[in-house]
Amino acid sequence: MTDPVPFSGRVLCDLCSELGEGPTFDPGSGTAWWFNITGRELHELHVESGRKTVHTLPFLGTVLAVIDPARQLVASDQGLFIRDTGSDKLSRFAMLEDKPGNRSNDGRVHPCGALWIGTMGRKAERHSGAIYHVAGDRVTKLYSNISIPNAICFSPDGATAYFTDSAVNHLMRVDIDPATALPTGDAVVLSDESTSPGDVDGAVCDADGLIWNALWGASSVDVYRPDGQKIARYAVPATQPSCPAFIGAKADRLLITSAWQGMDETARAADPNAGKTFDLGVEVKGRFEPAFLL
Repeated sequence: MTDPVPFSGRVLCDLCSELGEGPTFDPGSGTAWWFNITGRELHELHVESGRKTVHTLPFLGTVLAVIDPARQLVASDQGLFIRDTGSDKLSRFAMLEDKPGNRSNDGRVHPCGALWIGTMGRKAERHSGAIYHVAGDRVTKLYSNISIPNAICFSPDGATAYFTDSAVNHLMRVDIDPATALPTGDAVVLSDESTSPGDVDGAVCDADGLIWNALWGASSVDVYRPDGQKIARYAVPATQPSCPAFIGAKADRLLITSAWQGMDETARAADPNAGKTFDLGVEVKGRFEPAFLL
């Protein structure tokens, strides 16, 4: 892999989140959404105009999926909820698990409309979490004993899923049924990053099948081929980038959230961009995330 490509992008939002995470983009409204998990906030940004709104949440939200123009699915520490976009009203949709010490974390919608969503301990307790498959209101556990589920994304043809446990730092791949998003084989290690600086965090898969992965603690986004070869690294001006999302009218830009979680005053002073949200400044062949199918 070549040396990191210097950051040539810009700050999309300079409001610093303690734990910025779970970004997605709604092409119908031209709006990017992400969470400040620990701040119990849902951030809304109209990308072209820069119009910004912050919605207060009654829980720790981590993932948002569009259902239709009037409704969104939100994953949280209290389960799955339907959010009415006009009124902000939240209605319980489904429970993920009966573990009050856990919360949701990373997730993505598969092209078939099913959701993969991970859970973890509130203090990242070892092996406390899991990864679930949600089709309509049916919830199926796929993987147990997960500490920090991340990097959930899918190949363009819907036949491969990727994920990681950031505590282990193996980027995994598994064959799945394109019609259901359910695994058809065993998960295998695509790239062993256990001895590399930083933690494998959120990821997206572009139209060419390349995996764009935020590397928490290493100020970068790494790009992998579907065979696991790492082909590029892009610098991010914050130590803890957390998750990417394709944005823009052509899904050709990459938004990156970040976090200042775990930093003391000295560390924050040395990392003034920690918690900001960025446009990476590189043209990508992105894909819009599918709607969640009810």
